[in-house]
Amino acid sequence: MDRDSVQRWLDSYIEAWRSNEPAQVQALFTADAEYRFHPWDEPLVGAAAIAEAWMANPDDPSSWEATYEPLVVTDDVALATGHTDYRFENKVYDNLFVLRFADSGRCSSFTEWYMKRPAVSEA
Repeated sequence: MDRDSVQRWLDSYIEAWRSNEPAQVQALFTADAEYRFHPWDEPLVGAAAIAEAWMANPDDPSSWEATYEPLVVTDDVALATGHTDYRFENKVYDNLFVLRFADSGRCSSFTEWYMKRPAVSEA
């Protein structure tokens, strides 16, 4: 993988999230991919299980904006950073993704780390 390939994958991740279409989610991951919403979670295993989890509680596509970009990229591992802004909830999360990729360019392991930004007081 290179930076451009990882960026395309991240852009496709956002598109799949926004679409709420299981097939788009599954296309991102290998058949045996591991996915963790939190680093301490037991992983979901398989593209179908990942898509099912996403569809269990889908976000309204108009309720959020997200931007992610590669921070570090090696042959098969990438770290990506970014933020997710839930506009109507007034919540912003800073994200770090740890991604492992198969030769196909599909993600074989995904772990998300995120922190909610503190509210900014208006002085």
